[in-house]
Amino acid sequence: MKKIIDLIGEELADGFAQAGYDASYGKVTISNRPDLCEYQCNGALAGAKAYKKAPFMIAEDVAEKIKARPCFEEVSVVKPGFINLKLQKTYIADYINQMAGDQDLGLEKVEDPKMILVDYGGPNVAKPLHVGHLRSAIIGESVKRIARKMGHKVLGDIHLGDWGYQMGLIITELMERKPELPYFQEEYEGEYPKEAPFTIGELEEIYPTASQKAKENEAYREKALHATYLLQNGHRGYTALWNHIIQVSVSDLKKNYANLHVEFDLWKGESDAQAYIPDMVERLKTEGYAHIDDGALVVDVEEETDTKDVPPCIIQKSDGASLYSTTDLATLVQREEDYHPDQVIYLADKRQELHFVQVFRTAKKTGIVPEETDLKFLGFGTMNGKDGKPFKTREGGVMRLENLIAEIEGEMLKKIMDNRTVDEEEARKTARLVGLAAIKYGDLSNQASKDYVFDVDRFTSFEGNTGPYVLYTIVRIKSILNKYQADGGNLAGLCVMPADSDSEKALQLEASKYNDVMAAAYEELAPHKICAYIYDLANAFNRFYHEVKILAEEDAKKKQSYIALLLLVRCVLEECIEVLGFEAPERM
Repeated sequence: MKKIIDLIGEELADGFAQAGYDASYGKVTISNRPDLCEYQCNGALAGAKAYKKAPFMIAEDVAEKIKARPCFEEVSVVKPGFINLKLQKTYIADYINQMAGDQDLGLEKVEDPKMILVDYGGPNVAKPLHVGHLRSAIIGESVKRIARKMGHKVLGDIHLGDWGYQMGLIITELMERKPELPYFQEEYEGEYPKEAPFTIGELEEIYPTASQKAKENEAYREKALHATYLLQNGHRGYTALWNHIIQVSVSDLKKNYANLHVEFDLWKGESDAQAYIPDMVERLKTEGYAHIDDGALVVDVEEETDTKDVPPCIIQKSDGASLYSTTDLATLVQREEDYHPDQVIYLADKRQELHFVQVFRTAKKTGIVPEETDLKFLGFGTMNGKDGKPFKTREGGVMRLENLIAEIEGEMLKKIMDNRTVDEEEARKTARLVGLAAIKYGDLSNQASKDYVFDVDRFTSFEGNTGPYVLYTIVRIKSILNKYQADGGNLAGLCVMPADSDSEKALQLEASKYNDVMAAAYEELAPHKICAYIYDLANAFNRFYHEVKILAEEDAKKKQSYIALLLLVRCVLEECIEVLGFEAPERM
């Protein structure tokens, strides 16, 4: 189905053309003054200069051509030349019924689907997930789901930090603690144990211990660097240990990401790109893209239009070591070879923007990816505590993600049990769902690039612009539909009638915007637009609910129309929270 705003725009474009003006001036926007009108066209102001005519006169000419059309209840002109529009109730009801009859709720999917890769994980193995990983996971998962909803083929890649100095640190610390392990016996030729010589808990303690030792002891640091070198050059025992580290870490990561309802299609890491580095570096040298600058191998990426300095992209340090830029470029080589993506979207802290500018320009300049490949960086702000500083534990440390989730779930469980409407087992399941909604909505309702305050009290509230409020609205709708069925009502074959109250019309209008909102959220990679929409839709429903006696309505056709509208609103809300990455319980 076409978006309702596009259908209205076609009417305005035709009106401009019939009045003797260019049809392109017929662009329509949602009114920011719903007390005056529902949609608005400002094209007359834009056309005034071209036609040397007062915008008010142009607007009147156009209004005269469209005011009798069946889609408009009211067309008015306001100085200096705004065209204000109100839609016919029958027109909105017809559109709503078409949405209800479509399996995608009328969503206008893309005609030319893209192959899209979303890089949105980035955790280091052997380290626990902490709150710093939250935004990348939540925003990336939503971007992936929105793009899929629009009809694109999308793969999410975790892009693990699984290669480099941290591995040498872990190996060195293990060697000091358990030198008898076969991985450290150079003469050992048998098969290595299948079970890892450590648990995830031990592994998470080993890394920070080793890291601290290396800072304080130069000899220890040199041993770790040498262990890293041996691993990266195929040391048999160290490679076996590395495999254990990956298996134990990935198993734990999968469990933690599952708790966030975050799923990756690809579990690749920096290690997967290593095989592509030598040939890539050699090609950049031989084809003249890379040159030596102060001992390092670099590619110049500065452009004439730059207003700030953009330093060269370093491919190799003077000692021949690779950097993140090297790995990221080699990963693009691999992705191009394996998937030929039309678009690659990277989620990372917005402070990494320069790094991605350098990598993207190098990739395009050197032909690592075709010129038409869209490389996009979606930088996000920090998640702060109420003090305005990065979110910490009460002791001042970085909070583990599983502890944050447990804290939110505990808060939700307390609120749900206070209501005493469900037993404890059901309350715990509900608390998990509502707690996740509180976390995700609390994050996603903010524009990604902006910092925000993670306020547990506000995010877990059942009132205001929160996840629990949206879920409570869905549960309220479900309850009404269940009561309707329990009283003998049938949900099949219902039809929405033209609204007979302002609140009903407002709810129908809000529901009709679903198609437009989803498309805008994809185009701008902006999940916060969906959050804003479902908050408005929930508010519109709750106004309608408080003003209209839905189940007590004596007119059977009216009641059926109300129920049909509620069915659609519930479906729209559920589709929206699904792409945001959470779901609603049956009761709250």
